[in-house]
This record gives sequence, C-alpha cells and structure tokens, in this order.
Amino acid sequence: MDNTFSVYRIDDRSLIPFIKREIHNLALHLGFTPHRAAETDIIIAELTSNLIKYAGGGDLLYRSNHNGNCNEIEIYCLDKGVGIENTARIMNDGYSTSSTLGQGIGAIKRLSNDFQIYSMKGWGTVQYIKICDKSEISIPSSVTGLDLSALSVNYPGERLCGDGYHVKYLRNGFQIFTGDGLGHGMHAHEAVQQSIRAFKQCTEKNPAAVLRYVHEHVKKSRGLVATVACVDYETESWNICGIGNINTRIYNGLENKTYTAYNGIVGHNIPRTLNSTSIPYQKHQIIVMHSDGLRTRWNLSDLSSIIKQSPGIIASALYKDNVRGTDDATILVGKII
Repeated sequence: MDNTFSVYRIDDRSLIPFIKREIHNLALHLGFTPHRAAETDIIIAELTSNLIKYAGGGDLLYRSNHNGNCNEIEIYCLDKGVGIENTARIMNDGYSTSSTLGQGIGAIKRLSNDFQIYSMKGWGTVQYIKICDKSEISIPSSVTGLDLSALSVNYPGERLCGDGYHVKYLRNGFQIFTGDGLGHGMHAHEAVQQSIRAFKQCTEKNPAAVLRYVHEHVKKSRGLVATVACVDYETESWNICGIGNINTRIYNGLENKTYTAYNGIVGHNIPRTLNSTSIPYQKHQIIVMHSDGLRTRWNLSDLSSIIKQSPGIIASALYKDNVRGTDDATILVGKII
C-alpha cells in the first residue's frame, strides 16, 4: 500500500473484465469478504460501462489504503463527456437517459462507504468512491481543522512515483510537505522518500528551517524541489517556503494568492537566504499544492461552485483538466474547516 493511484484509460468494453478482475483480487488481498468483493465488482462494472456509454471513455484511478480500523479502496472516475445537468436526480433509482433500468448510480452510492460526484454541462464529470472492507463502516470527520485529499500518479510506464507528500500534525498546528524528485523513476522516488523521512524527523517550526534540514539529509540523492506550508494556530498564520517549481496557492473564496518559490534544488544547491512568506490563516481557506506534472494555468473560478466541493473532488477536477501525462503528477488540496 502506498499513496500512488494506478490509472487505466477506459475506452473499450474489452478492458472492463480485466479491470474488474484486478480490483476484485485487490479487494480479496485486503481482507474483503467474498460478498464485499462482489459488491466492489458491481461498482466497477457500473463505473466503467457508464464511462463508455455516456462519455465515450475516461480514466479510472484507484489505490488501496489503510484508514484507522479498516482497509479501503479509493477510486476516482474522470471523463470529459457532455456532463450531467442534475447530479441529484440521476442518483434516484429509475431515472435513466438511455432506456435502461436506471439503477447504476444509485447502486454505486448504496454499495460505497463514500460517494461524491461533480459535473458541469459540456465539461464532464468526476466521481469519488471509497469502498471499505466492511460496508457499515462510517467515514470519520476531521477533528484537526484540516480536511485534506491528495492524488499522486506515476509517470506512464513507471512502477514508482517520484513525487511525494506528507502532513505532520503538531500541538499548535500542522505542516504540509510536497516534493518532486528530479526526473522520474527509481532515483526520483528515492530522493523524495528520503526527504519525507527527514521531514518527519525534523523538529523545526519555520518552513525555511525545515527545508534546510531536509536539504542536509538528502545530499546523496538525485535531489528534488519542495515546498513546506506550516500553520500556527496561536498566531493564526500560514508560513510558506519553497525551492523549485511546486505550485502553491491559497484561496479565500474565489480570491487567491500564489506563492513564489526560490530557485534551486534541495539536496544540491539552495539559496543562502531563505525567508518564509506569512499570510493570515482563516476558516474556509483552500490550499492547493501540486508538482509540475500538472499545468499551472488554471483557476477554481472557472469551475462552477467547485469551492463547495470536498478536497478530493477539487483535486480530481484540477487533475482531469491539467495533467500533462509527461511526468509524475501530484496534487494536494486542503480545506480549513
């Protein structure tokens, strides 16, 4: 189990049995009962057939994860089809636009532990599905003040991801680390994993000092670019420092501030002077951090009511529109609650 999502491009029905079998075997490996694995099969069948039938194809992303007292499979289903005008209506059993029984979306929602959907006419649809090994497990709410989701995908053809992230919760706040090892593949993966281990061990509170600590501990690696964003509850402030091209923005409503990082490579050459940028920490803010596997010319205001959605839906919507497909890609979205 790791933080990386596997990606399948669904554009032909012949792929559906293969994907169902792969995720079915993953479910059994995670300890799902045969009955729960069969329910997972239904979810995958409905998602993939809908992708082909209504959108002409799309992407299915999935990963396994351990969350508290359960094992789970997380799935994102993304398409650039015609979109759905009324997402609430399609979840009612019996509603169909294609002369079928109209039970597909309703079945997905019933069999999932968590189901979310966002769509716009002419833009397409993103769906998020969480399937736990026990159908009755509830999804706990965040008690840290931060609701966070992240989506990491390998460079096509690679088995390891050269991007990485970690969130460290402290008594008076939290720290978010996002890094991108130079290039992709094994050496990039090793660099970012070394940096995450150093980040976990570091006791510094200032993000510039954290980056210096990480820099000293990854000098034998290929190197990486990285940004650290820290929240201090007592001063009610964000402090952000970055080296290299991790894109970082903080939204207050539809207004946003983009953080400009320093030039350099963590582990090789960093500026002698590093200063953190401080901005007020407020409820309902949204922080977005992503590697250069995604294009930077995006704006949440282009997506109707997206700021009301969960961090996972926001992350997957931005991924759908902006993934380059030429490098590892990681996007992290946090909402202050």
